[in-house]
Amino acid sequence: MTDPQTTAPVGPDPDLLYSEDEDALRAAVRSLLADRGDPATVLAGLEADRAFDPALWRALATEIGTAGLLVPERLGGAGASAREAAVVLEELGRSVAAVPYLTSAVVAVTALLGCPCDRPEVAAPLAALAEGSTVGVLALPLPTAPGGLPEPAVRADAGGVLTGRVTSVADAVAAELLLVWAQAPEGPALYAVDAAAEGVRTDTVTPLDLTRPLGHLAFDGARGTLLATGDRARAAVERALLTGAGLLASEQLGVAEWCLTETVRYTAERTQFARPVGSFQALKHRMAALWLEVASARAAARNAADALATDSPDADVAVAVAQAYCAPVAVRAAEECLQLHGGIGMTWEHPAHLFLKRAKSDELALGSPGRHRQALAGLVGLDAP
Repeated sequence: MTDPQTTAPVGPDPDLLYSEDEDALRAAVRSLLADRGDPATVLAGLEADRAFDPALWRALATEIGTAGLLVPERLGGAGASAREAAVVLEELGRSVAAVPYLTSAVVAVTALLGCPCDRPEVAAPLAALAEGSTVGVLALPLPTAPGGLPEPAVRADAGGVLTGRVTSVADAVAAELLLVWAQAPEGPALYAVDAAAEGVRTDTVTPLDLTRPLGHLAFDGARGTLLATGDRARAAVERALLTGAGLLASEQLGVAEWCLTETVRYTAERTQFARPVGSFQALKHRMAALWLEVASARAAARNAADALATDSPDADVAVAVAQAYCAPVAVRAAEECLQLHGGIGMTWEHPAHLFLKRAKSDELALGSPGRHRQALAGLVGLDAP
């Protein structure tokens, strides 16, 4: 179908509703997280200096099978789509669980899918990521936005030996496979590197969001396996960034939904002047306004997930809209949650601060809202704001 005014292709109408299979997947993931990855458990893990929960990751990735949702069945995956992955990320946003789903099962998997999958050096790590036996990350700084791929900070010689440093890589501490964007003699390329290989060093840093640890990666003579070169490599990395940004909106939606639900619950139970504080008109208005924003964020996030799942020609626009809108909503919901909880909301013991930190971290991840608004203006032919 085409637009009669521009003759440009127009994608199918988006489906924003959840299917029965998606609802069943949500129920399974929510049950697991309620049992083993609720906010109180996450907080206890952080107090024990455990930013990554391997047992929870195995249950989520392998037992439920969420790690391979984006991988076709012929390549060892579940053959699902971005819609199902978005449901998982909504639930992970509701719990701020310390698992590398976005970085490994979404970004790293999508980058590998953009490489020649008939080659064993691509198919083997892809199958390992799909079954959840390996954690992979794309070695780029977390703030890297779609369309903003920088020049490679790592150099590769003709033999595939890598030298360079990449900062602020999300979940680098948990990674076993590194997908490295590097400058090879023949041009840009994507390499696979064993995180435990000689010549690879991971320096941990203390991030704002302790549930998504960051690390600086240093390569000093590390040997990599070439996956793709030139335009193929660039397209694979760009698609991974676009998919990551689009599905990050679903995680932001989950953060906002938890904050709203928890705030409504708390203000209905907390009393002042012999009345629940949630009955006061000023607080009612604040929560009603927040509910409208969260409902709109749900539409934007679902639209992005559906556009990615259907490979819509409007996917770039849908992702830019979702990130420009959902990121600020998650931050606002977390701020309101903390403020309307009063004194208890300011304490370490209450998990509200985990959601505020995740929301603020997600606001910068894969491009800030301002960066996505600027991209959106270019995509639809408007002057940048």
